[in-house]
Amino acid sequence: MSDPEIDQAATPAARRSRRASLPRHARVRVGKREVADPAAAFEVLDLARIAHVGFVDEGRPMVIPMLHARIKRTLYIHGAKATRIVKGMQDRAPVCLTVTLLDGIVVARSAFHHSMNYRSVVVHGTARHVVNDWERKAALVALTDRLLPGRWDEVRPMTDKELAATGVLAIEVEHITMKRREGPPVDDEEDYALPVWAGVVELAETVTAVTPDGRLAPDVPLPRSLRDPERT
Repeated sequence: MSDPEIDQAATPAARRSRRASLPRHARVRVGKREVADPAAAFEVLDLARIAHVGFVDEGRPMVIPMLHARIKRTLYIHGAKATRIVKGMQDRAPVCLTVTLLDGIVVARSAFHHSMNYRSVVVHGTARHVVNDWERKAALVALTDRLLPGRWDEVRPMTDKELAATGVLAIEVEHITMKRREGPPVDDEEDYALPVWAGVVELAETVTAVTPDGRLAPDVPLPRSLRDPERT
C-alpha cells in the first residue's frame, strides 16, 4: 500500500529530522538494526497478521494480540464493546502497537551468538473511539479484507445488532520505528575454525490446508478470496 506522505518521509533530510525529533521511548537502542525508512515499517505492518497492542488499564500494563488494518497513517483494531481494550479505553489514550515477522533462526558456532533474522515495528500513537459511521464501515472492511483480500464482498452484510456490538478503535500514528536483522551468524573470529555447523534456518508462513466447514453445502464453490495461488 503506497502512500505519498509516507514515501516522502523516506528522503535523507526527512530521516535525519525524524531521528532528531523522536522522544526517548521511540528510539531504537541498537542503531545498526534500525531501518529509518517509514515506508518499510508500514510495509511490515501490512504483512504482519497479528499485532500486540499495549495499553494501561486501571494502572496495570496490558498487552493484547489483535487483528489490525491500516488506512494511510491510521491503524484500526476492533473487538466486542464489552472487551477490556474497547470498553476501558479512554478516548485519546496512549497506546503502543508492535508486530514482528520472523524470517529465520540464526545458528552460530556458540550459544552466545545464536540469534533470529526478523523485521519488527513499534508504533506509538493515540487511540480514539471511531464513532463516524463512514469511518467505522471503512475500518471494518479493511479489517475483514486483512484476513482474506476481497472477503467483505463475499459475505452477508453485518446486521445493525452486530454493528452495535462491535467497537472500533483508531490509532493515530505518532512515532513508528523499525528494526531488522538479516544475514548469517556473526561469530568470534577464532570460532570460525571450529567443526561446528553454522548458518540460517529460513522460515516463512505458509498455508497448510483449506478445510471446509462440516455444515457447508457440497455445491458451494471455493470463493475467490481463497483461490489466490499465493494463499492456497
